[in-house]
Amino acid sequence: MPIRAAFVLAALALATAQPAAAATQRFTVLANGEKVGHLVAEHAGRTASVDYAVDNNGRGPKAKEQIRFDAAGMPVSWTIEGSSLFGSLVSERFTWADGQAEWTSQADQGRQPAAKPVLYVGNDVSPWMLGVYVKALLKAPGRTLPVLPAGGMKLTEVRKITVGEGKAAVPLTVYELAGIDLSPDYVLVDSKGELFGVGGGRLIREGYEAHAPQLEAMQREISIQRAEDAARKLAHRFDGPVRIRNVRIYDPETLTVGAPSEVVVFRDRIAGVAPMGAATPVRAGETLIDGQGGVLMPGLHDMHAHSSFSSNLFNLAAGVTAVRDQGNDNDALLAMMEGLRTGRLIGPRIVRNGFLEGRSPFSARNGRIADSLPQALDHVRWYADHGYWQVKIYNSFNPDWVAPVAAEAKRLGLGVSGHVPAFSSPDRVIRDGYDDIAHINQLMLGWILDPKEDTRTPLRLTGMARGKDLDLKSERVQATVRLMKERGTALDTTAMILERLMLSRSGQVQAGDAPYLDHAPIGYQRYRKRSFVTINTPQDDADYQAGFRKVLEVVKMLDDAGIQLLPGTDDGTGFSSHREMELYVQAGIPAARALRIGTLDAERYFGRDHELGAIQRGKLADVILLDGDPTADIRNIRKVRMTMVGGVAFYPAEIYEHLSVKPFAPPPPVSKAP
Repeated sequence: MPIRAAFVLAALALATAQPAAAATQRFTVLANGEKVGHLVAEHAGRTASVDYAVDNNGRGPKAKEQIRFDAAGMPVSWTIEGSSLFGSLVSERFTWADGQAEWTSQADQGRQPAAKPVLYVGNDVSPWMLGVYVKALLKAPGRTLPVLPAGGMKLTEVRKITVGEGKAAVPLTVYELAGIDLSPDYVLVDSKGELFGVGGGRLIREGYEAHAPQLEAMQREISIQRAEDAARKLAHRFDGPVRIRNVRIYDPETLTVGAPSEVVVFRDRIAGVAPMGAATPVRAGETLIDGQGGVLMPGLHDMHAHSSFSSNLFNLAAGVTAVRDQGNDNDALLAMMEGLRTGRLIGPRIVRNGFLEGRSPFSARNGRIADSLPQALDHVRWYADHGYWQVKIYNSFNPDWVAPVAAEAKRLGLGVSGHVPAFSSPDRVIRDGYDDIAHINQLMLGWILDPKEDTRTPLRLTGMARGKDLDLKSERVQATVRLMKERGTALDTTAMILERLMLSRSGQVQAGDAPYLDHAPIGYQRYRKRSFVTINTPQDDADYQAGFRKVLEVVKMLDDAGIQLLPGTDDGTGFSSHREMELYVQAGIPAARALRIGTLDAERYFGRDHELGAIQRGKLADVILLDGDPTADIRNIRKVRMTMVGGVAFYPAEIYEHLSVKPFAPPPPVSKAP
């Protein structure tokens, strides 16, 4: 062999024997245009390490990952160490070796024979792994793959775009990644197949942060198109009268379910309500819906929502016909409202509240953030000019600004809702002009914590364990209750979100999730089995359990005192509204009354009860059909067969199929009168 050739071969052998130089990928995590975290991935050969941390609204996941790949790029070893959203410890493991896959996470542990590596869906992974999933799916037949622990993923190319200009221009492909969660992820990869960003710029390659608005606009276009397609597919509009027959009507005024009746709907309103046999005659061409003896009731309300195209569909499927949006991307929300108005989009009626936060290291990046009182007042005026119903004040807002901001809001015709700002108190914000307090913990923390403790942190959750010792007859508590009654201050309870957080335990399914969870995609199932609180001892567990029982005692105490309760969820699945009703009943409120709180009373709070909240001639046709009587068993609230908003019908079975959730109840029979 010639010396030169031998030298070249030796050099090549040496090069291939050396570990590949590490490629460093840096990303910025953004929220509302501001940096709230980072992700750094070091990828060398068949190994990668990831450092991921987010700090937004006083909380965020923090994790370090170590991944080892096989020759085809499939993960065969994966460790995740860190903490989840509210600080609970994360220690997750996955390995594949010798035909066996094993995993341990907060949600579960398992072992499964596998002749070759199978893609594992991590429970507490960083967004970097979405890029790994995309690479694996691009090599798969039909771009679909089975995954562990169960289920499958599907990858669909959505569009191609270019970010940047000139030498900095990066051609990108946008993919929809479905099968993990209740909604798909959108992943952007460059021409080399490497991750560039996720979603509407919430994670973006470092150095390209200025292009996040372009990605947000693209994401909005994709989401709107998807939502408009869903509207065309799922909305059932009728020509002429619609006669809903053989139903028993829940009356929130009398708290009773009546005898079999007929309800006639024409266009968007209820045209007639009569007992079976006494209704107007059926006419040729009418649409007939057979209720089959079910209960027809006014639609449910979620008084603490953060609307999205996904939550709109889930709420319709759950029988939620109206929500109060407690904070959102304002441009996105206004565009959504226009789509709902014109019928291009579908969803519940939305009452808009304008999110108003103060500047601090703990600020929530949402709505509007004020650096000064004049700026806060200007934000209030912007919300007034854009037709918002209330402003919602948040944790980092300066307590001294609340009174002048509330006064300006009231002058302009807006109400005031919100958290209790850190270092303030429920009594003070009520006196300063709050119409309602958002979250039962925001009320109770004023009785539990020292005023000097900082509720901008996860303490606003973890501190609730101290509630176990709260004396509800104490003057501190009763003085607030008297003040609420005197001022007519309501409480947006969100009891179910407190249950979901305080009673979350690794590997366990909560009572509120058990009725539906096995119908959902595997990623969401596992997410709901995570712990959001740190349980180090049996006493920690007992304290949170007792603390939540006290939450329900407060719900009952306030209802007994005549305080208006506003059932909210701070969630977007619709299932949570069912759980909120169940918890009211668990607290000791009769089911029929809980249903009135969630229907007519909510509309009275909005001042729309002359149009909505009961099934009466002339009112808007916002109704739901249940397979069972929820006044006899509140769990029947989950058996929604039809939802109607303004006379447009939606069948939950169709919506859930569209959302890749197994349906729960069939739609009612629908026919045309001969």
